[in-house]
Amino acid sequence: MGCGGSGKSHLARSLGTALGITPVHLDGLYYDADWKPLDKEKFAALQRDLVTAPRWVIDGNYASSLPIRLQAADTVIFLDLPGWACLWGIAQRRFRHGGGQHQAIGVYDRITWDFVRYILGYRRTMAPRVRTLIAEHAGEAEVVILRSRRAASRYLATVTSPASPSAQVVASHEDRP
Repeated sequence: MGCGGSGKSHLARSLGTALGITPVHLDGLYYDADWKPLDKEKFAALQRDLVTAPRWVIDGNYASSLPIRLQAADTVIFLDLPGWACLWGIAQRRFRHGGGQHQAIGVYDRITWDFVRYILGYRRTMAPRVRTLIAEHAGEAEVVILRSRRAASRYLATVTSPASPSAQVVASHEDRP
């Protein structure tokens, strides 16, 4: 989870590849082809089904249904990048893929001034809420907070194949809460 443009979808795809799991991108479930949102209870029910799988990688925020995922997770990754870095990520994504919804990469990209303000204020407004939800609902899950793209790359380098007898996921101490 993390702010828009923080690299959630990229990280989910990379983790999915490393772990042999097809990631689920919540934006792709929440919005239809016309950018209309799914009913909140149907969206929550879909997530309750998703987390019953023995192994999963889910990319997305959606604080209202975050407890569903947190309670079932063994690892929680929070990308806590500065607003400017997230805006840069959005600009790069827009340059690479254009605007709109991209099911294949799990991106709902509709840039408005409200969205830009949300991105710039995320660390002040949403990040504390996400941290509280993690503290209340993640239980014994490993919580990894990554504060830069470099930290995310280092983290990915530590993820080993699930086929390996010593498969483990480790983050450096500087990236932990």
